[in-house]
Amino acid sequence: MLEILTGTGLAAAAGLNAYIPLLLLGLGARFLDVITLPAGWVWLENEWVLGILGVLLVIEFFADKIPAVDSVNDVIQTVVRPASGGIVFGSGSASETAAVTDPAAFFESNQWVPIVTGVVVALLVHGAKTAVRPALNVATFGLAAPVASFFEDVSSVFLSLFALVIPVLVVVAIVGLVVLFVVLMRRYRRSRAGVA
Repeated sequence: MLEILTGTGLAAAAGLNAYIPLLLLGLGARFLDVITLPAGWVWLENEWVLGILGVLLVIEFFADKIPAVDSVNDVIQTVVRPASGGIVFGSGSASETAAVTDPAAFFESNQWVPIVTGVVVALLVHGAKTAVRPALNVATFGLAAPVASFFEDVSSVFLSLFALVIPVLVVVAIVGLVVLFVVLMRRYRRSRAGVA
């Protein structure tokens, strides 16, 4: 059960920012004895992988704060964030994925299920983010982009940390994000109806 909460929290965090959960998972596995990655995912703690993830995080951090550029970034991230969600859910779950070298064994053993689950969770979160962000940009003439992006980054950090340290809090965090999404969409629709 805790593995599912861990994987779900990490995948949801990847839907907000693809690189934060990957980086935290890799750094945690490399420098802390608390996190042990399954054999098929040990590459996440490699120093080259961590360095590349750090550079990509910096690029995403700045690109996501600029109105219009953030929308282009979201289009690019439509592939990256779900892939990241699949990786972190797969590595955060108890299943071993060493059988990837033998595709028949991989599919027969259902080792693909956590990866696909992570892809779907990250895609849902990314879809919600992608739906809200343009509406915020239009309603605030782009002024909300840096604030919303910063909030998403902080949420991704906390979701990742909750998933790794206290997985039960993932449920509370995800419920909070869903409530926030609904409130923002209602406000946007209300303001749009007021303009019309």
